[in-house]
Amino acid sequence: MQEHDTSWVRTEMALAQQAPAGVRGPLAWVRKNLIGSVGDVILTVVAIALVVMIVPPIVNWAFINAQWTGPDRTVCATVAQGGIQPDGWSGACWAFVNAKFGQLMLGRYPLEERWRPMLVAVLFVALLVPLLMPRVPRKGLNAILLFLALPIIAFVLLVGGIFGLPHVETQLWGGLLVTLSLSFVGIAVSLPMGIVLALGRRSKMPIVKTLCVVFIEFVRGIPLITVLFFASVMLPLFLPAGVSFDKYLRALIGVSLFAAAYMAEVVRGGLQAIPKGQYEGADSLGLGYWQKMVLIVLPQALKLVIPGIVNTFIGMFKDTSLVIIISMFDLLGVVKQNFSDANWATPQTARSGLIFAAFVFWLFCFGMSRYSMYTERRLDTGHKR
Repeated sequence: MQEHDTSWVRTEMALAQQAPAGVRGPLAWVRKNLIGSVGDVILTVVAIALVVMIVPPIVNWAFINAQWTGPDRTVCATVAQGGIQPDGWSGACWAFVNAKFGQLMLGRYPLEERWRPMLVAVLFVALLVPLLMPRVPRKGLNAILLFLALPIIAFVLLVGGIFGLPHVETQLWGGLLVTLSLSFVGIAVSLPMGIVLALGRRSKMPIVKTLCVVFIEFVRGIPLITVLFFASVMLPLFLPAGVSFDKYLRALIGVSLFAAAYMAEVVRGGLQAIPKGQYEGADSLGLGYWQKMVLIVLPQALKLVIPGIVNTFIGMFKDTSLVIIISMFDLLGVVKQNFSDANWATPQTARSGLIFAAFVFWLFCFGMSRYSMYTERRLDTGHKR
């Protein structure tokens, strides 16, 4: 028998060691991502130059030279403009935002009753945050309270007229209150309605399929402004004499139907991406149509189209500004409305107000986007065994 020399064979496992210093740490990241090639070096230098040119003036205008408090326009105007600032001064007029903050949030809602929308906001946050946290138990009860109980409570508190609460007309609503309420109702209604429309469009029943196709294509073929204009101006012309709906309610219905049509196409794309074998497997188990859809098909389809769903939500959130066409003022509408206040008429007022509105919109949209990315990562189980 031939003998082999095994003296070079390791008899025990090698201990784990840290990666070489050249491939870890900040310097390694910089070498790989910023100066990895000649092109990377050029782009890095150009980017640094742009940052140096743009960021300092913005910081100087928005923070260093900004005027944070003040009673009227004089604090945001130069001496030549009738103010107290030196000639050539340029800075953000956050004093305008501070003075108008109540209106920017709640519009012309009565001052003595503003505790009601604030209470609704507290309840909304208290119910929404646990629903977004995976480890918090009782999601079913939480969802029922958020999507069924809260709208009723919010309607009673915001509108009033019962339980001793003074009635507040929706014409007095405005600002972020209108933006969030329209968005929340639109999201809560458009997703389930979009799912039903998507299933109906793929149905084998001719009448159901035709109705869903006609609704989706008709609504998607016209702009939201037309939908709002029709709901506000044209719809009352088709109603019997003496019958009318609240303008805010008409805007809610218009936005929800419009978003549902787009949501239906997003969900339909997810349904088409599911392999045929999933349907056949469900049929082989003897599951009915709704069992197959709810338990097998829809969970996979919705997971695939999370980016499209959130994109529709973000678009709807921003499109609430179009309600100004029917004389309703959301956050952006209230900001622009206050530009006409002579007490705050300065060259810096409009710029500061619009930047504040843009920041609020960005904050909510960015939050939805980041949470959707987190949800995608949490539901991405394809790599697991």
